[in-house]
Amino acid sequence: MNERDPAGGRGTVISRRDFLAGSTLALAGLTLGRPRATVAARQPALTAPPGSRIVSAAIYPAIGVSRVGNSDEWFLAPEVPGIAPAPDGGFKDTSGRVKKQVQRFRVYGYDDQGRVVRELRPDTGDLVTWKVHVANTKGAWYQFNSPMDMGRRTPGLTGQRRNRFFDGEARENLVIDPGEAGITGESARPVEMVGMFWQEPDRVGVKLGELRTDALGRLLVVPGDGMGASATPNNPIVSFSDNDGWYDDWCDGPVQATVRLTDGSELDAASAWVTACGPDFAPELHTFITLYDVVRDVMVNGKRFAGKQPLEPALGEKLSFLEEIYPLFHRLGQMEWLASASQLRQGWIDVNSFLDDDYMARLADPSPANRDFREDLFAQFRNPTNDHVDQYKLPYMLGSGVNYDSSPALWFQMPRLQYEILEKWAAGEFVDDLDRPEASIRTIDEVALEHQPAALTRAGLEPCSGGAFHPGVEMTWPLRQEALFRDDLPFRIALGDRASLLQNDQVGLLLTPETAFNRQDMQGDPALQSGEAYTFVPGPDAPIGPQMPGDLTRWMGLPWFGDAFSCGLAIEYANDFPNAIWWPAATPIDVLPELHFDQIGAEALSDDEQLRFFHNRVPWVRGVRGIGLHAEASYSDGLSRAVDAWSHLGFVVRRPRPASLSPELEHLIPDELFVEVDRGTMDLMTGEPPNRGPNAEPDAE
Repeated sequence: MNERDPAGGRGTVISRRDFLAGSTLALAGLTLGRPRATVAARQPALTAPPGSRIVSAAIYPAIGVSRVGNSDEWFLAPEVPGIAPAPDGGFKDTSGRVKKQVQRFRVYGYDDQGRVVRELRPDTGDLVTWKVHVANTKGAWYQFNSPMDMGRRTPGLTGQRRNRFFDGEARENLVIDPGEAGITGESARPVEMVGMFWQEPDRVGVKLGELRTDALGRLLVVPGDGMGASATPNNPIVSFSDNDGWYDDWCDGPVQATVRLTDGSELDAASAWVTACGPDFAPELHTFITLYDVVRDVMVNGKRFAGKQPLEPALGEKLSFLEEIYPLFHRLGQMEWLASASQLRQGWIDVNSFLDDDYMARLADPSPANRDFREDLFAQFRNPTNDHVDQYKLPYMLGSGVNYDSSPALWFQMPRLQYEILEKWAAGEFVDDLDRPEASIRTIDEVALEHQPAALTRAGLEPCSGGAFHPGVEMTWPLRQEALFRDDLPFRIALGDRASLLQNDQVGLLLTPETAFNRQDMQGDPALQSGEAYTFVPGPDAPIGPQMPGDLTRWMGLPWFGDAFSCGLAIEYANDFPNAIWWPAATPIDVLPELHFDQIGAEALSDDEQLRFFHNRVPWVRGVRGIGLHAEASYSDGLSRAVDAWSHLGFVVRRPRPASLSPELEHLIPDELFVEVDRGTMDLMTGEPPNRGPNAEPDAE
C-alpha cells in the first residue's frame, strides 16, 4: 500500500507488498486454517534515518472496529492481519455474556519524506491528546430498502424517514449525540459517551461506550453493551431494518489527536474513524470478500473511475499466489464450516474442497499445462460485469440487489479488483510462492515499525464483511463510493463540516439515488443507462460524501440484531438444495455444535456413528424463533426474541481433533475443526441451559 505522507509529501509511508514481505504476517493456512505466512517478494522499504525530524503525524488504524458485548470484560481488536483475537476464557465471560471487542488506536510520526520515525506516545516524551466524537443517528435517518449505487438494472428503492411523525427541530431528539469526548495520559480514567434519545416523558439516556487509554497512552474505544429497546411501551419489532421508536448503541465517528512533541512543537494528526458494531460470531473465519477488499478496490478503481489518482497500486504483471490469490480460495473453503451450501458444494458445482492440500497445490500451479484447469474453475465464478443473472456460481451467496429477481446483483458480486486477480490467476500471471515458512509473528509490536500502520488498517477491516450490502453486517454500501474518502491518504474517511448531524433538510422527505448523491442529472448518466454500478461525483452536502459522526452506521438496521439474525431465520426455499446464504463468516448458518464434537471422540461409539456426528450440522439460530410444542416460531417471533437471545448464541472457534479417533477416522476427519461453543439457553422463560443429552457431565451445563 503506497501512501503519501500526511503532510502531502510523496515519500512512501508504507508499501503493502513491503509489509507482507518484511513482517511474514499470517493470513490463514492450509489444512482448515492453520496460520501461514504471506511473504511476497521483498521490495526496498523507506526507513527514516536516526534523528529524523517529525513533521507530520497520522492515526492508525485508518478505520477501526469495536464490537458491542453485554459483558464488562473485553479484548483487543485484531492488530495483525490474519491473527484472530484469542481472549482468555473465550469470547464469553463466566456468566455467559459476550465480551466487547475494543479498538486500540496509535499515532505515528513521519519525516518530510513520509517515512515512519516512531510511534508517538508519553514514554517517548510526546503528549497525545485524543478527541473522539461518535453518534447514533439511525432513528433520524431513512428506511432501508436497497443500495442506491447499483444502476438501472438494480434501482435504489425510495425510503421514507424513520420516525417520520417527528418533524422540524423535533427530529434532533432522534439523534443520540454524546458530543466530543477527550482523553489524555497513560491508563487514564474512563470517559463515558452518553447521549439522549426520544422526547419527554420517555426520553432515555443511551451509553455509546467510553474512552480509555492503555499503559502507553494509546487510545482504547470501548463500545456499548449491544442493547436495543423501544422508547415507548407495547411497540414490538416488525421489520428487519426499520422500527420506529427503537434505538440501539451502535455508533461511529472521527478519531482525532493533537501531539506535542518533545521539542515543544504541536501537530494535528491525520484523523481516523471508529465504528462500533455487532459481534463477530466466527472470529477466525473471514468472508470471501472482506471490507478491506472493497475499500482497496475503491482506492484503485473507484478513484480512477472518478478521474482521480489511485491511492493503491494497480496489479503487477505477476501476482503473489500466497498474498493475492490464496486468501480468496481459502476463505471459500472455510465457509464449509459455516453453511451447508458450501459444505456440500461439490454436489452442485464441479469443484473440490478448497481446504484440500492437493487441490490447493494444483491451484498454485501457474504452468501452461495447468491452464485448462484454472480457466475451467475461473468460469465457475460470477463475473461482476455480466448483465444477466448467474445463480449457480461462486460464491453461492445472495447479493445486494436481492429485491429484483431479474437483476444480476440478485447474487453476490465481487469487486472488480478481486475479479481481475482471479482473471490473472487463470491466465497464469502469478508466482507459486505457497510453500513459504509459517509466520511466527502474533502481535503488532513484533512487526517492523515502518510496516505497522498498514498492518493495523488491514487487520481492522479484513474481519468485516464486504457484502452483500442489504444492508450488511458491520457497515454497508456507501463504503464502495470513493466520495467518502480523502484524495491524499488511502483508507482514510473524509471528515465533513455540516452544522448539524441531521441531514433531513438536504435529503427531503424521501431518500432516493438522486438525493443520496445530491445529483439532479442522474437520468442522463451513461453508467445508469448501461445498467452498471457507477461512481458519482456528489453535489454539496450529499450523504455520499465527507462524513460526520453517525453517518456510517445510520444506514444499518434499527435495532441492529433484527437484521443480524433475520437472514438466518428467514431464508426458506421450496427446493431441496442448495439454500442461498448471506453472511456466514459473521453470523453463521449451519454449524458443528459442541455436543456433536464431543461425540466424535466418544469411545463408546463406532467409527460410523462418530462420523455421522462430524457430518451432521445444525442451524446456528435454532431456538431463536421459539421453543416448545406447537410453537408458532414465526419470522416476527424470531425478530422479537433476538432482543434477548442474541447474546445466547454460540461462537464458532477452532478446536483440535479428538485424540481418541481410530486410524481410519484420522484419514476422514481433519486435524482441526471449527466448533460452535458457549451456546446459552434459548428458554428465555426459565433460563434452563441447553440440553446436551443424558450422558453429559453435570458440570457441562
